[in-house]
Amino acid sequence: MEQYKLREMEQKFADMIWANEPVSSRALTELCEAEFSWKRTTTYTMLKRLCDRGIFANNSGTVTALMSKAEFGAAQGEQFLKDAFNGSLPQFLAAFTRRKKLTAKEIADIQRLIDNHKEG
Repeated sequence: MEQYKLREMEQKFADMIWANEPVSSRALTELCEAEFSWKRTTTYTMLKRLCDRGIFANNSGTVTALMSKAEFGAAQGEQFLKDAFNGSLPQFLAAFTRRKKLTAKEIADIQRLIDNHKEG
């Protein structure tokens, strides 16, 4: 699923919205004109694309995020795990640690996360 994969300009556009929201669609077109040299139609096309994916909403000319940047990043990570490692975090960690050794602090941080999120 491509819902959480953004191309370079989609990512820059999304970052602009997150940095300025809530933002009027008119102000957004002006920001995109200044930053990317986009025409109004290009901005609206890109906005519709990201709204259709459920990341942003454009209600009565006001653009807001349906998910925060952090929530979006978490969703991207979950999608990556699903696509690349069958949804298995242990398989990802095993592959990652074969290429890069973890520091004692990283191990402690991961252990703290595990301890704080244990089921039961």
